[in-house]
Formats: sequence, structure tokens, C-alpha cells
Amino acid sequence: MSAPYCTTAVPYYDWIASHGRRTPNKLAAVDLYRDRRLTYGEFDSRISRAALALKEQFGVGQGDRVAVLAPNTIDTFELQFACGRLGAILLPLNWRLTVHELAFIVGDATPKVLVCDRSYATQATELKASARVPALLELDGEANDSAYEKALAAAKGALPNVALTHADAMTIMYTSGTTGRPKGAIITYGMTFWNCVNVGGPARVSCDSVALTVAPLFHTGGLNLFANPCFHAGGTVLVMRNFDPGEALDLIADPAAGITHFWGVPAHYLFMLQHERFSTADFSRLVSAGMGGAPAPLSLLEAWAKRGVALQQGYGMTETSPTTLVIDAEQAILKIGSAGLPVLHTEVRLVTAEGRDANPGEIGEIWTRGPNVTPGYWNRPEADTSSFTDGWLHTGDAARQDEDGFYYIVDRWKDMYISGGENVYPAEVENAIYELPSVAEVAVIGIPNERLGEVGKAFIVPKPGADMTVEAVTSHCRTRLAKYKVPAEVFFIDKLPRTATGKVLKRELRTC
Repeated sequence: MSAPYCTTAVPYYDWIASHGRRTPNKLAAVDLYRDRRLTYGEFDSRISRAALALKEQFGVGQGDRVAVLAPNTIDTFELQFACGRLGAILLPLNWRLTVHELAFIVGDATPKVLVCDRSYATQATELKASARVPALLELDGEANDSAYEKALAAAKGALPNVALTHADAMTIMYTSGTTGRPKGAIITYGMTFWNCVNVGGPARVSCDSVALTVAPLFHTGGLNLFANPCFHAGGTVLVMRNFDPGEALDLIADPAAGITHFWGVPAHYLFMLQHERFSTADFSRLVSAGMGGAPAPLSLLEAWAKRGVALQQGYGMTETSPTTLVIDAEQAILKIGSAGLPVLHTEVRLVTAEGRDANPGEIGEIWTRGPNVTPGYWNRPEADTSSFTDGWLHTGDAARQDEDGFYYIVDRWKDMYISGGENVYPAEVENAIYELPSVAEVAVIGIPNERLGEVGKAFIVPKPGADMTVEAVTSHCRTRLAKYKVPAEVFFIDKLPRTATGKVLKRELRTC
């Protein structure tokens, strides 16, 4: 069932406490929204006081869950590390979800306290009643007089001596729930540590790194690419409350900010590419521009490459903490479109529908195992059983390998559709349509067809002022794709429905 790695004997060490002793005056974290800057000494002190406040005022102890419902803020990282000093478990909540959706997650994880930003006070109050949360603690992203700050100021006393290991749960991260009920992936201290090690080399993370974090902190990419690896190395993390492409470009170009690391989903890079300042922005200080979360169109990779930025595609998921594959910057152009090779401390294989290992060029489902893989799901033993085979996690993602061993993500295994007996992967069709200069965004799904079983339907967002026709799209596709891959229907829309992490919600497109 679960990954066969014995990590119980490996102790968890407190990174921030170590940096607080060794480099107390080094800048640790910057909250861009409030222009709040913390050195490692200050960060360490606030984490201790947050832990004391949780313990003394709310009775939080080892194994208890602490939920957070807030826009991006460095307070989330304070709470993450404060939980580590108590042996508690962080439960970051997706603020894009409805109260009804959140009530299931909160009811499943049963947190001892819900820490909420004042902007979500109404939702938090409803959740406290509907999911029977014992207590609320309010943050305020715009002021310093919140209940959270008062709790930290009042905290006194000594922290308990809690011995944790790499096998202990650090975070519970619920999947997006695009199909059925969301599952809470258990993220251990060992998983987070090994992710820091696994991405540290390919992304060249060091104590001199400055990472700009724009992905939501309820998402594994927001927490772990590249924020936690930077904290582990003793670098600096800048946190943007809400992603703004113009602001991101300005920050990356600003010598005073000194940003060396950026990670985003394809939508982040697409929106920056479409911004008027993209053509003049200075990217010379970027050491690593990482990307994952969804297959990226080749046109996007090529456009950034022309500006001298080799986007380092990677692959992973919440259950793998998240990095499983990543391409080195030196290979990103030569192997453009590849998600790279397995990271140092992870195994990967491709398994066909028949259960055998795929040959080079053949498509298979990604299976992975290693110390970065979840031991299972919170309260879901049936999901543990169905998700693992002999320690190998079934990811549900389809990929192929070239003859050099480099992996290319094809699509979600479940998004594949069969047209006239032939497998069609929507990402391939989307890549072809992205070649049209008038296309801003595109998503392709399979829809029922009486004669062929399924056919493709393309949803296209034209660029402003573009004059596009269905015939132009299908004619172009006929020159790039086999006949069975050409979409049978083309539909123009104003905007693609997306999750908070930038993934297209194809289930919503199926209702259109």
C-alpha cells in the first residue's frame, strides 16, 4: 500500500531555530502586501510566540490540526513552523471553495482552531458553526491590531519539548476535488525535507536565494516551490498576496528585490507573457524559473526562451511533496517540452494499461515511490489501497519517455478520450491550436459522439481584437494533426474556468 521507506528513526530538526541562531540578522521573509520584513531572529521569535499562543490559548498539542483560511501571508509560514514546535499539523484551506465545500474538509480533519484572515471572517464564522470548530483566531492582512497579533504579544512561558521524526505528519493538504470528494494527503516532515533536497540541486537553491512566491499557500507549489526549500537553505522568501502579472514582472526586474527564484503554473507565465512590460523586463538575475501544475504549450516555452529564460518544467503532485521530475536549466531548451528526469531521491516508472512498463515513445501512467511520497490519506483507507501497488503511487498522469530517458507529460490519464478507437490526449491538440497567433488560451475535452464514441471539443479564448473563425481553427489543425485528433467542435469563450492554482476546470467545460 504505502511507500516502503522507514523514516521513523530520522529526527525532525527545526530549520528556522537553527538559522535564527546562526544568521539572526539575515532577511528571512517579506510580506509584500504589508511591506513587512522579518529577519531569521525575528521570524524565530514570532514562531515561538505563535506556538505558545496556540498551546496556551487554544490547547493545541501534538497531533492536533490547525486550520488556516487566508490569502497569501508570511503568517501562514509562521503557523507552519509553530505547528512543528508543538507537533501539531497545519491544515491550509482553499479560499476559493464555498463554505459548503470547506465544511466537508474541516469536518473531516477536525482542527482544534481555525486561523482566518479578517476578509474571510464571515465564512470562518459559518464554518465554526457548521463544522463545529472549537475556536477562531483572526488575522488581519491590513493592520497590526488583530487577535492573532495580540495573542502573540501575550504569549509567555516555555515551549514543550516535542520530539518529532520524519514519519510524523506536518501538513494535511486536500486535493482540489475536481472529481468526487477531496482527499487529504498526509504530508510528513520527511516528505518536505526530501523535496528540499530533491529540488535544491536542479534549481540551485542556496542561502543566497531570493524566492518570489505567488502560488496560493494552500497549494503544494506555494509552500514548497521554492519557499520551503529557501527556508531550509537559509535564503529569503517574498510572498505576494494575490498574483498580479505586472507586479511580478516589476519585482523580478528590480535589482533591489534581487529575486533569483520564481515558480508558477503555465497560466502565471502566460499572463506575464501577455503583459505589456514582458518585452522589456530584466530577467538577468533569475537563477531558476520553475513551472509545473499542468502541461505547458510549446509556444509559451519558446516565447520565454526568446527572452533568455529557460523555463524549468517539472512534474509532481500534492502526494509527492511535490517534485518528482524536473529538467535542468541547461537541458530546458535542448529538450524543450520535457519535464526532465526523476529527482535524486525518487523512483519513477511508466505503466501501460496492461500493467507492463512502457517502451521508449510509448505512453504510460506515471508511478512513483520514494521518501517524498505520502504514506496515505487522512481517514481514507480505501483510497490508500487503490492508490498504491507495492509501494508505487499511481499518479493518474500520462507520459512518455524519449530514447535518452527524458519524460514528457502527455495529459491527465483520465482526460484522454477515445475517438474511433484511437487515444487522443487533449494537451497535444491544445499545443497545435496555441500555434495560432490569435489564441490567448485554449482547452480541449472529449464529448460523446454516436458514431466515433468520443470527439474533441475546443474552447478558445481569442486575444483582444482578434477575428477568429471555426474554419480557420479546424483548417490549421488538419495540417498539424491526424484526422481523428482534429476537434469536431470549436467554441469561442471569454474566459476559461480555472482553479485558484491556475488549472483549467474541464468538468465545468463539459456542461457548456
